[in-house]
Amino acid sequence: MADEFSLHANVARHHLDKLAAGGYLTVALARQESAGRPSKRYRAVALDNTLTFPPRRDALIGTLLARALERLPIDEARDLAEEVGFEYGLHLAAQMSPSEGQRSRKAAMAAVADALTAHGFAAHADARGGQLTIVNEHCAFGAAAQEYPHVLCAVDRGMIRGMLAGLYGETDPRFVERRPEGDDHCVATVG
Repeated sequence: MADEFSLHANVARHHLDKLAAGGYLTVALARQESAGRPSKRYRAVALDNTLTFPPRRDALIGTLLARALERLPIDEARDLAEEVGFEYGLHLAAQMSPSEGQRSRKAAMAAVADALTAHGFAAHADARGGQLTIVNEHCAFGAAAQEYPHVLCAVDRGMIRGMLAGLYGETDPRFVERRPEGDDHCVATVG
């Protein structure tokens, strides 16, 4: 692909990895007979590109699911929401990195930020105060997160934790800034 578009192989790989993080490509490793790292083979994912009317309302779905979870005691709802987010994060990580080797924490966090961006969070990895962070500039859950932060922020935390578990290893991300509490961004530190 790099030759077809006159790109350096590293630039092509970077863009292909972003597409894989967003779920648009699958990645498989091709074992080589010679020594060295196995090469990645990218394949497009079949997407449902049918037009529906009325258009999908993900915010409505998020609100209704959050309302359903709200009927549970708050700790139970938060734990269940984080568990669901964690499982989804593991699923995303498996699509991004099929190798047995793990990435560095910094590389894993960049991949997580790319995946979150592909899911509508406009995220980036950053270093703040000596700690690595993931900064969500936009909340994909919309106004529902303002109304049900204990559920939807738990899903977000679970997704981050799950992706990092699959790409790097167990971590314990903590939100130090959250939009529902009046902050400009959602910022998760990863220790």
